[in-house]
Amino acid sequence: MVILITGASRGIGREIAITLSKEGHKIIANYNKSEEQAKELEKQNTNIEIFKADVSKRNEVQNMVQEIIKKYGKIDVLINNAGISENKLFTNVTDEDWNRMINTNLYSAFCVSQEVIPYMIHEKNGCIINISSVWGIVGSSCETIYSIAKAGIDGMTKSLAKELGPSNIRVNSIAPGIIDT
Repeated sequence: MVILITGASRGIGREIAITLSKEGHKIIANYNKSEEQAKELEKQNTNIEIFKADVSKRNEVQNMVQEIIKKYGKIDVLINNAGISENKLFTNVTDEDWNRMINTNLYSAFCVSQEVIPYMIHEKNGCIINISSVWGIVGSSCETIYSIAKAGIDGMTKSLAKELGPSNIRVNSIAPGIIDT
């Protein structure tokens, strides 16, 4: 299988990439800023290919998806993992904080999914896994915009599962608790 994982150079995404590559899948490990970690990941795992793209920017996502399709002809699985967090009182959140968090944690999943889904529909097969958070379900003090973004991921997941199910595309989310990354 060809699996695209966003935010795969560190943390949860990195571990997912390593695990799935050991099972023999071709992994496209997306990264944006953590180039050193991404190169090390690629060097240590023959089934992993890295791809630099800011997944909160539509043109970079389009380019990434088109390059993967051109090279492999398909994307079987999309794992929307890219994300950031920040502890800050809600009253101290700036517009810049809001935009960065929502763009990275929610818009990126929307954008990458929207670019990949037409190829999955064409194949009448696929799987999208969105990495959410327990904070999207229960909320978190001092992480309000993070919680909002993850709640949006959960809503998108439920809606897309219903919309894409008839095309044999599964959509699920995983909501981990606090992870020591």
